[in-house]
Amino acid sequence: MSVNFGSVGGGRRSRRGRRGGGAINEINMTPFIDVMLVLLIIFMVSAPLLTSGVPVDLPKGGTTPLNADAKPLVVSLKEGGKIFVGDDEIQDETLLDKLAQSSKNGFEERIFIRADKKLDYGRVAQIMAKVTGGGYSKVGLVTATEQ
Repeated sequence: MSVNFGSVGGGRRSRRGRRGGGAINEINMTPFIDVMLVLLIIFMVSAPLLTSGVPVDLPKGGTTPLNADAKPLVVSLKEGGKIFVGDDEIQDETLLDKLAQSSKNGFEERIFIRADKKLDYGRVAQIMAKVTGGGYSKVGLVTATEQ
């Protein structure tokens, strides 16, 4: 008289608790992840193309003044092409040396560039490129507020 309890549940069940060819009540995430990765790649490739240069007539500076605790370094460009760091006139070659001497925070120093509105845009871009190429990342242009 022996009793066999091995097949109480009606046979062996699979790992997910279903028998044979029954319906699957779980979502297959693989196609969803594949679609999301493809969309991510599409957006990563197309995002830089959306910021291409569009001809824009830029407005005069209608911004509000910044509330700043520390005084930034100011690079001024006059109409004749003269460069000033603070109140000191300097040459193009000594710009980065003067900024290094005047900066208290090293390359984390905020630098504002003020330029005469009659000055050639290429000259302003050249000075900005020189400053950012020297390692300074916090560089901004100063405009006059409209009254």
